[in-house]
Amino acid sequence: MGRNTVASIDLAAIRHNLQIVRNLTSTSQIVSVVKADGYGHGITRVAGALQDTDLLAVATPGEAAALREGGWKDRLLLLEGFANADDFELAQSLQVEMVVHQQAQLDMLEQRGMSPKNRLWLKIDSGMHRLGFPLSDAQEVFAAAESLAGPGGVILMSHFACADEPENPMTQKQIQGFDRAAMGLDARQSLANSAAILNFPTSHRDLVRPGILLYGISPDPAQSAATIGLKPAMTLSSELVAINHCAEDDCVGYGSTYQCPEDMRIGVAAIGYGDGYPRYLPNGTPVLVNGKRAFLAGRVSMDLITLDLRGHDNAKIGDPVILWGEGLAVENVAACANVVPYELICGVTGRVPRISV
Repeated sequence: MGRNTVASIDLAAIRHNLQIVRNLTSTSQIVSVVKADGYGHGITRVAGALQDTDLLAVATPGEAAALREGGWKDRLLLLEGFANADDFELAQSLQVEMVVHQQAQLDMLEQRGMSPKNRLWLKIDSGMHRLGFPLSDAQEVFAAAESLAGPGGVILMSHFACADEPENPMTQKQIQGFDRAAMGLDARQSLANSAAILNFPTSHRDLVRPGILLYGISPDPAQSAATIGLKPAMTLSSELVAINHCAEDDCVGYGSTYQCPEDMRIGVAAIGYGDGYPRYLPNGTPVLVNGKRAFLAGRVSMDLITLDLRGHDNAKIGDPVILWGEGLAVENVAACANVVPYELICGVTGRVPRISV
């Protein structure tokens, strides 16, 4: 007998969210980011819903191979570029556009040669200090990259550190630094991630790179997904498998972290940290039982959670429990744990079936 714990993936919502991004970015091309197994939604499933995007982007050659094997024949970008000769050869064979962010990659390109079908993306570090060539080297490395690139030429890119904070001056500082470094270079540009798409229209340029927006989640805590017009793509759900009658002062769960304030019913749902529902979520974290809010009461265990069923007098075994998604934004759950919603959706484990709806 199954546990009826599933992640339902709404493909129409993903298509809808792509259109929201198009509405926000006007004439920019859209690079839809589907790394980390489509942010936990299933990479080939998500790709199928993004047929209208301009290209897809992944982090690793293995993800690129999965998309090609799944039938994706259009443009594909490898965001981290290649780490070694094997990765380079695989990327070449897959006809993947590659990001170059360090001198060793340029050296390998010079030694091995670039496939004429592959565009080259040159990453400039405008201030995040993670990957990319220094601003001061932009003109020199662009000349080197341009001599190696095929007919598709070179696309200049960078990445923002604080675009989810509209009042933080860091993003404008990065934009200005990038513009100075790129002055006079004849190349298309890609700067904006999801947060910059919302908060910094001057960063949209030729290509934007939405990730979390496509999955119906706002990257900016000050703007809810519903306000932006997004629809949640993942609904994580389970069901009640037991209901216990507990007395006042009874303790519930590992560590006895919840003490019943009165005689009450405690529901047990078939999900836990073995499914990716985090152990560190505190008492009081909301869930939906039959579409109505209930709350965690006791520590999350590997396979089960316990719920305060006060106000749910008609709840019974088999009733649906939604952990996040339709009716309960994942951002709200993430806020209870003081984590970003990316961590929750990417953390749903492989034992939870994904079903397309």
